[in-house]
Amino acid sequence: MHIEHSEPRDRPLDVSAAAIGAVEGQTTADHVPGDRAVRSGSTSGTTPVRGAVAGRAVRRLPLLALVFIAGVVSLGIEMSGPRLMAPYFGTSLFIWANQIGFTLIYLSLGYLIGGRVADRYPTPRVLCALTAVAALATGLIPFISQPVLNWSVTGLNPANPNGSVFVGSLLTVILLFSVPTILLGMVSPYAIRLSMDSIGSAGRSAGSLYALSTTGSILGAFLPVLLLIPAWGVRRTLIAMCIVLLAASFWGLTPRARLAGVIASVLLVPPLLAGLGPLKQIPGLIFYKESLYNYIQVTRDGDGTVRLVLNEGANAIHSIYNPRQILYGPAWYSDYLLTVPYFNSGAAAGQVRRLGIVGLAGGTIARQYTAAYGPIPIDGAELDPAIVAVGRTYFAMTEPNLRVTIADGRTFIRTTQRSYDVVAIDAFQQPYIPFQLTTREFFSEIRARLSSTGILAINTAHTCTDDRLVRTFTNTLYAAGFTNVYTMDIPSSLNTVVVATKAPTSLSTFQQNLAAVPSSSLVSNVAADAVAITKGARAEPGGLVFTDDRAPVEQLTDQLILSYIQNTCY
Repeated sequence: MHIEHSEPRDRPLDVSAAAIGAVEGQTTADHVPGDRAVRSGSTSGTTPVRGAVAGRAVRRLPLLALVFIAGVVSLGIEMSGPRLMAPYFGTSLFIWANQIGFTLIYLSLGYLIGGRVADRYPTPRVLCALTAVAALATGLIPFISQPVLNWSVTGLNPANPNGSVFVGSLLTVILLFSVPTILLGMVSPYAIRLSMDSIGSAGRSAGSLYALSTTGSILGAFLPVLLLIPAWGVRRTLIAMCIVLLAASFWGLTPRARLAGVIASVLLVPPLLAGLGPLKQIPGLIFYKESLYNYIQVTRDGDGTVRLVLNEGANAIHSIYNPRQILYGPAWYSDYLLTVPYFNSGAAAGQVRRLGIVGLAGGTIARQYTAAYGPIPIDGAELDPAIVAVGRTYFAMTEPNLRVTIADGRTFIRTTQRSYDVVAIDAFQQPYIPFQLTTREFFSEIRARLSSTGILAINTAHTCTDDRLVRTFTNTLYAAGFTNVYTMDIPSSLNTVVVATKAPTSLSTFQQNLAAVPSSSLVSNVAADAVAITKGARAEPGGLVFTDDRAPVEQLTDQLILSYIQNTCY
């Protein structure tokens, strides 16, 4: 920060007297802007009077508290933003890139503007007015977020070929978070201007205040994510930050402004205590919750069918349950997973002694396999314990043969010592498959956990014009050592089930095995359709292979989404 000063190096700055006078109630600096007010409010000589020094020491604590809380709120807003956008745009690197990038831009603007304003109006009253406005702008976000997000997400409508997640989330970040973040960026340079005693102490003052602000930012990074958002939700978290920042600003405000702040805080208490309802309204909503990892929604249709929706999109169904059904029709992908054991020949055809599921969600696959193959041991990995609770409450995920592990799928596979005949991967951080669950290294770890005739099935996606994601999975599975790979494009949906076998298999064996399935078997209901949609897949010479070092699954998925928007067909 550049500060113009023509006096000797160690002579006290005039601003110290101005700051002292301002915090002690003197009026010259409050009513006359600029350096002229500073000089008129200073004491004669170069050393402040003893009483002024004592008063400044007493009132320095509110300034430090304001700097700390501003740091908490600035990072709290940044961490809350992606969770606020998740029900509309999902979660991805693009969302975080927009949030982090524009937060840095806003803070930089705040630093620049704050230093200039502080030089012209070096009074606590102006600083506290700025932070009070920042607090109110933060508190406004929960109330205007739904219309702003609804407007931003219209760019994803198939009628708009130019829409994209990146542009939509970009607009949201600009509209919702610019004002409070810029104002909070002004706090540190302003506080430095008010607290500096002399040129000789400039470095010490700046370093101390930036360290304090950064300490607050560290708390602001962890407190919302680990405690406030899971307990209160993202919008109540923002309201709480608004009230705290507003209270921290009171010490420098005029009595009238302080009264207005108190009234605003009182008005925010009811929504803080009672909440503001769901982040996004979708038809048939019966339950919603913001967990540590997801925005969870449960819907119920008129026929009693319950669906689990995570984060973005009413069409992004992660689990389905109806007490009167096991299979859910030709467009539901998990029905076809029941047929994958029939790729094997001989005694292994249709044999399942243990099933592993990565991405358990509400337990639809576990329930179907139990119905088709009996009470076989099933191990299900699910990262989010709140989803497991929802599965047990709304999706009858209470099979005694199901063993649930709360863990990332990669960790689950790496640490298990069990051998599986089938492993099903159905994990999405909507709309993306987590990259660590797509790589050659991960599939090699799964292959090591499969029996000699074990099979891996992955739920992924395609469009009528774009199957690059499916082809890349095929390349990656062959690179991981699997012998044969097959694909099932699910009718009337965007889903593709990619099947990889450890033992040598053939499409004709699969067809013959399914033709021989007894009509009493649940599998017989999907056998003919499964045969019709299954085809063999070959690796592309030199084609892309996902690895731990390079797995651009999000970019391929975004291209898939744009392909669907531009070509409204399956």
